[in-house]
Amino acid sequence: MDWLNAMNRAIDYLEANMTEKLEIERVAKIAFSSSFHFQRMYYMLTGVTVAEYVRRRKLTLAAQDILSGEKIIDVAFKYGYKTPEAFAKAFRNMHGISPSGVREPGVKLMAYPKLSFHISVKGDRNMNYKIVEKGSFTVIGKQTRISAVNGENFKQVPEFWKDCMNDGSYDWICSKAGQLGVLGICMDLQHFDEGFFTYMIGVEETKDSLPSGFRSATIPAATWAVFESVGPLPDAIQDVTRRIYTEWFPATGYQHDCAPELEVYPAGDTNSADYKCEVWVPIRK
Repeated sequence: MDWLNAMNRAIDYLEANMTEKLEIERVAKIAFSSSFHFQRMYYMLTGVTVAEYVRRRKLTLAAQDILSGEKIIDVAFKYGYKTPEAFAKAFRNMHGISPSGVREPGVKLMAYPKLSFHISVKGDRNMNYKIVEKGSFTVIGKQTRISAVNGENFKQVPEFWKDCMNDGSYDWICSKAGQLGVLGICMDLQHFDEGFFTYMIGVEETKDSLPSGFRSATIPAATWAVFESVGPLPDAIQDVTRRIYTEWFPATGYQHDCAPELEVYPAGDTNSADYKCEVWVPIRK
């Protein structure tokens, strides 16, 4: 309940400071979180980044201000736009009309409401997990930039797997799989609130020379919460990932440690109802 209240207090703070510059560190502090954990949790709970939520709310309030008679140029500066042109472009992208068009009779506007968080008591399915300590290690594989806007990551990641299977990259990766198996690695998560992160399909480092287009990366030493996923891909592992953020984190007091996340895929039929894989999330108290 403390976590729930803290998140709602953070939303209240955002709402009370819509005309000010977004200071994510201060908002996160209200939620008793690191700025990274707050932003990651917020996205997984709502499907939008904190920055995108603030942008939509500002443009919703801006339309109401214009309707009430405020000058468009004053409204633009009020909500942090440096020029009326930048404001007009953003306004049109959301509402489909120019700011001046708001005052036309019968015009339709887009309203993005204030969010609030509530408890949803489920408890109908267990979450099997273990805590693992692992030192730093190097991975190699193919990587791509993934959009974190409007849940696009849940579409783009499976598409990237298909691309790697079609171009032969996946076969090479499988042939080099080590103790962990084939890995899906979410990296550069510090850019999540900017709307993107990097995703790699790879394995632990081998001594073989890398094919063209492959990259290497270092996974830092961390404490990991390791969750079991059972069922066909990608639905089963995406469901577990969502539950980690909506159920497990709020219930345990752990926070994300701002390191890469791992998906660990053993050999097997990924379309089987019995297929087991794992999600590794770096954590700290």
